[in-house]
Amino acid sequence: MTIKNILAKIPYSADLYDAIRPVRPKTRYNLEQLQALLPVAVEQVRPLIGKAPTGKRIVLFATLHYWVEQAAIIGLALRGMGHEVTIAYLPYSDWRKDVNAFDLRRQELYTRRVLAPLKGLIRTVALLDVPAAGKLPEVLVSAVETVSAYDAMYTNQEENVDQDSGLYRLRVARNEQAALAALHILQDKRPETVLIPNGTITELGAVYRVARHLGIDTVTYEFNDQREQVWIAHNDEVMRQNTDLLWSARGGQALKPEERQKIEALEAARMGGRAFGKSARKWQDVETVGGGKIRVDLGLDARPVVLLATNVLGDSLTLGRNIFAESMAEWITRTAQFFARRSDAQLVIRIHPGERLTHGKSMVDVVHEALPELPENIRVIGPLEKVNTYDLMEITALGLVYTTTTGMEMAIQGIPVVACGETHYRKRGFTFDPATYAEYFGMLDRLLAGSEVERLTDSQVETAWEYAYRFFFEYPISFPWRLMHFWKDYEIWPLGRVFSDEGRAEFGKAFDYLAGEPVEY
Repeated sequence: MTIKNILAKIPYSADLYDAIRPVRPKTRYNLEQLQALLPVAVEQVRPLIGKAPTGKRIVLFATLHYWVEQAAIIGLALRGMGHEVTIAYLPYSDWRKDVNAFDLRRQELYTRRVLAPLKGLIRTVALLDVPAAGKLPEVLVSAVETVSAYDAMYTNQEENVDQDSGLYRLRVARNEQAALAALHILQDKRPETVLIPNGTITELGAVYRVARHLGIDTVTYEFNDQREQVWIAHNDEVMRQNTDLLWSARGGQALKPEERQKIEALEAARMGGRAFGKSARKWQDVETVGGGKIRVDLGLDARPVVLLATNVLGDSLTLGRNIFAESMAEWITRTAQFFARRSDAQLVIRIHPGERLTHGKSMVDVVHEALPELPENIRVIGPLEKVNTYDLMEITALGLVYTTTTGMEMAIQGIPVVACGETHYRKRGFTFDPATYAEYFGMLDRLLAGSEVERLTDSQVETAWEYAYRFFFEYPISFPWRLMHFWKDYEIWPLGRVFSDEGRAEFGKAFDYLAGEPVEY
């Protein structure tokens, strides 16, 4: 047993140590930039509060030090708009590893000192200090188990969860503690809005489920690859990318010439491995060589090419997205076995290049477990292979996807696509959407029945282009600070500038939505 574990058993030992040495603990928990800038931010907001109309009662929850930093600044912005804000937080630095009670208490005391400038403006509550007596209702017990399973999938990048593992037990314990504390504080304060980043995994997911169980309006938010943009969802998990509201409000309107030009420029950049807009991300790391060359390189003949594009296992965009398959791996297994039994088509399985950055089970292994010896009509392109996915699209007759955006991009090229997971573009008028394995395989039989696979109609292709534009350019909302590089963004958009006429015009809607106003498109 370490000295810290021994000290943790002595009442107030961490408090006494911190009183003697009130410094940041030597752990990964780091609020130094917030500590330096928060006093100035408070003074920028203070004069605005008396002039602002009375707003809503909002509880903003954060866990992990980087979300806590952002919560302090977002909370201040909402306070400057007249809202009554409570920041509830958990002072963890890592969702994957346990922390001894001594360090955890010191991280809590350190957080209190850093957030002290908010006193009198924003109430702060450490959920570690909130009584967690009693038991969760059965529905929330089940919710905690679901979120904890997601945590294990996300961390290990696998779809199978070992409920006896240390990681799963840690996640259940922390999520249960967070849910009990949230149940207490939300019932006590009964806010009009609960604001939570992500809302799907870790304690963020657990608190989201508690807020929805209590029937409180809940807003979740997350970030894409573009600077100065945010995704916002009202009473939904934002990572589900539910575009129903957007499509009902904006769908069916023909693209204007400038809109068409904009979405075509984005697609050209993604195809050519170039960054676009306010993002440094490149969607391909190899230039196109053309469909003819890629067909020769892969040894493909004139038979129809079916492109199956995978997601990364455990990616947050795949969690809870199963429709008829038990998992994406099972879907890939059964699809590969289906094509192994027929020689009239060629299946190309494109493993997501993002796998090169992961440590979980590769979809390459999933395919080889299903088919130890690949038939002559199946090719697997691994994550490290220098192949541009858009070259594959050029020779593709039929696309198969789970949730990857590749399906939407195939559709805009006229390629029929079967969407097998709960993706945001499913059932928008340009994909085939089976609900069972029987429907899925029957659909494949029909689509592959002729000598050539029938392309999408001009109307379906145009719908796909329109949807892609709405998703990439209207679903995100202008917002000053992403989580990644937060303080660099804050240098450009400090609170004083955010509250200027320029800042209000650019970002005012986003803050209204974060406060619980219905999102409008």
